Amino acid sequence: MNALSPDSAADPGRIVLLTTSHRVAPGLLSWPAWQALRAADRVLCADGTHPQLPYLREAGIRVDEASPAAEDLVGACAGGHTVVVVATGEGEPALTDGLARLAGSGRVAMPELELLPASYDLPGARLLDLVQVMDRIRAACPWSSRQTHEDLVKYGIEEAYELVEAIEDGDREELREELGDVLLQVVFHARIAEDHPEAPFSVDDVAATLVAKLVHRHPHVFGDATVETPEEVRAQWLRTKAVEKRRTSVTEGIPLGQPALALAAKLAFRVRTAGLDVPLPRGEGVGYELLALAARAEAEGTDPETALRAAARAYRDAIRAAEDAARTENTGPAEDTGPAEDAGPADGTDT
Repeated sequence: MNALSPDSAADPGRIVLLTTSHRVAPGLLSWPAWQALRAADRVLCADGTHPQLPYLREAGIRVDEASPAAEDLVGACAGGHTVVVVATGEGEPALTDGLARLAGSGRVAMPELELLPASYDLPGARLLDLVQVMDRIRAACPWSSRQTHEDLVKYGIEEAYELVEAIEDGDREELREELGDVLLQVVFHARIAEDHPEAPFSVDDVAATLVAKLVHRHPHVFGDATVETPEEVRAQWLRTKAVEKRRTSVTEGIPLGQPALALAAKLAFRVRTAGLDVPLPRGEGVGYELLALAARAEAEGTDPETALRAAARAYRDAIRAAEDAARTENTGPAEDTGPAEDAGPADGTDT
């Protein structure tokens, strides 16, 4: 482009770098941004397809499609002029780097430089990116486009267990990644649901249902109810849930496919919190013994599934320690007994 005409006056002027978020509807700009745009001597944008441009022009703001070099922009500001640069989605790294070099050279009087966020992301805004990415993958990926809810069941179970492991390991990086993997399952299922021919729903419907449920079940937060303890909150939650679901049994809503210890503890919890007197069934065998242990653990405030998993992890560590010790004892040269052509696997299984 042609160089912008500089003014020879002493005032170096002002550059306003206006940034916007693509996650906010175009045209929804902050009041300081509109003030800067209306007061500017020139408004520039390097991207003629920038989503904000139609709305700026509709508001009477003249926007020139231009991408000046740093020297040209500094010259255009000379004499006390204000130039607003509407940044593209990638920002303006070449321009800002050039301005930094000019400022560092000490050869020119630099205009005041202001970074003005015209719109910015609210918490959760990156979820919009996730929805868009998932939509594109569903449409363009040969594998993802063919998946059904049933196909993804095993992945949902795996990701849930991997999340549990990350929590128990205390690995923050792993926890963040596994939370993302679980979230992917939710967004993926919601995207598949959009394609249902008779009863479609979207991720927005999923979120709306969840929001309505949370608000309704927290009247002590969003209403006039008063609770003082976590136990009162739990009891209120269960009462509200029972009314919502119109359940006739405390066993309704308990998935029988969950791990057996967790299932037993959940049943015991429902019985205890409902104030029912239901003796444990008597029978022979380890199953009834485990049922009694699970019920006892739940009554004592211990999650038997978590407790057993912790014990199993300790057992795993002991196994590894024993293996390390055995390897240390057998580090000497092994006796050569010749080839064992007919020998199979040590445990007798096929490989």
